[in-house]
Amino acid sequence: MTMTTPVNDVRLACEISGSGEVPLVLVHGSWIARRQWDPVVPQLAESFRVLAYDRRGHSESERSSGRGRIREHVADLAALIERLELAPAWVAGNSLGASITLRLAGERPDLLRGITAHEPPLFSLVATDLVAAPIVEEDMRTDAAVAERIASGDHAGAAEQFAEALAPGLWTEFPPEIRQTMIENAPAFLDDWSDPDFYALDLDWIRSFPRPALLTQGEQSPPQFAPVITKLAEALPSVEVSTLTGAGHVPHMEDPEAYVNVLVAFVHKHLA
Repeated sequence: MTMTTPVNDVRLACEISGSGEVPLVLVHGSWIARRQWDPVVPQLAESFRVLAYDRRGHSESERSSGRGRIREHVADLAALIERLELAPAWVAGNSLGASITLRLAGERPDLLRGITAHEPPLFSLVATDLVAAPIVEEDMRTDAAVAERIASGDHAGAAEQFAEALAPGLWTEFPPEIRQTMIENAPAFLDDWSDPDFYALDLDWIRSFPRPALLTQGEQSPPQFAPVITKLAEALPSVEVSTLTGAGHVPHMEDPEAYVNVLVAFVHKHLA
């Protein structure tokens, strides 16, 4: 059931599925919003009480009066967990949603039982790495070109360029409704990318995170994410890293069963 929940200065569209005792909040990345979790929600709802929501500015959620900021997404996530009385919750984030999840771990560990994060674009962490930096810089140039196309009004071209940068042919593999959602959410990507914190995370924020953390990466993902995962794994005190065979940057859409199996196994191990 879809509901609209007032959080901070906006109303967020969200859905709760399942009746399990353990809450699991899903934080989407850019472009597709909560619908990107549809392939895994039914399976996850067998084990958890699952909350999926549209971040501010995306799909059915309200947009801020000004450009959204990463800190606002973190505050929204915290407020949503508190308002819906889900704390302490497990939180799983993908891409920028993973960045938001990690920031919440640093700011409000009291709201969390643990986290899972798949390939956050925290490229500032490897900006001085002689091997990783050139790869990351190429990806950042692509993001800048995509943002420029959005600003010029070419939302469809920007969405296609972003998808093709992740995997050639990906845009044509998406069904029409997914492509349309990406086009409609293009302004939200521009908002997020325009924030100076888009690629940034202070590792000191998470060095004392007291809960279990799972970092995942796709075997077929673009190469810029692996060195970021390595840096995060060095900082988190209680962490596991898992490589998802045959998956890429959005594993819950590419191989839903494998993603669910890894996530559920990790959570259940720490529940025990």
